[in-house]
Amino acid sequence: MSFLDPTILKGDHVVLEPLGHEHHDGLVEAVRDGELWKLWYTVIPTPEGMRAEIERRLGEQRAGTMLPFVTRRASTGEVLGMTTFCDADAASPRVEIGATWLARSAQGSAVNTEAKLLMLAHAFEAWGCIAVEFRTHWMNQQSRAAIARLGAKQDGILRSHKIMPDGTLRDTVVFSIIAAEWPTVRTHLQHRLTRSAG
Repeated sequence: MSFLDPTILKGDHVVLEPLGHEHHDGLVEAVRDGELWKLWYTVIPTPEGMRAEIERRLGEQRAGTMLPFVTRRASTGEVLGMTTFCDADAASPRVEIGATWLARSAQGSAVNTEAKLLMLAHAFEAWGCIAVEFRTHWMNQQSRAAIARLGAKQDGILRSHKIMPDGTLRDTVVFSIIAAEWPTVRTHLQHRLTRSAG
């Protein structure tokens, strides 16, 4: 499979399908679950800004730097959020899993664990990536803990890395999983899924 070719990733708890404009209304409902755009340390679209965010991600897909997905609950088809492969480097090859958000009611469930398992398996097994990266705001303790629970290791902190929409500076924490670690991480995530309910 070619790098960043659109594909559907299916599991028992979650389905990741290529993002399209037809997902707009479902994504608006999902982002309202927890009013996620009000979190100051992350950038999540408002209901009014969802159409522009979908187009931005699709624009990056056309440019060959992103593969955006909508996240659905497998049992009901309910739209729960968005995630992407981004900052892709086909020559290395490596990719970041990021620009992810989930409706509040889906957070802490098997949905995120299985979505990451599906994406990591695709990156390492279909694309042959040498590394998969995760990045988050230093202040986003929930995200940092979730990334560490996946089995990713912290590489470092990029100080004053980005200017946030409110003008504050973001220190970006960088994590990664490398190809040699993938078999152990895969077993770990599979074990977590057997112990959790979707």
